[in-house]
Amino acid sequence: MGKANFDDDFKRDAVAQITERGYPVAEVSQRLGVSPHSLYAWKKKFSGSSASDDRDAEIRRLKTELARVTEERDILKKATAYFARDAK
Repeated sequence: MGKANFDDDFKRDAVAQITERGYPVAEVSQRLGVSPHSLYAWKKKFSGSSASDDRDAEIRRLKTELARVTEERDILKKATAYFARDAK
């Protein structure tokens, strides 16, 4: 038996079942008759790297915003304590 050649559309559809629809690799592998190793390789090749780049950029942005908001909160806590001490 030779090695089966699948076209790129078939591979993209298989990857979409894993990434977009949330099916487990083992289930898709069994249903399509493809090895899990092949599915992982296709996933690496076809999954949207731009989607993971967007996600990483969003995480960085949110971390930066969290640091800024935390700093603002700490400054306000110190100011509140300072003015509360003077009011007594």
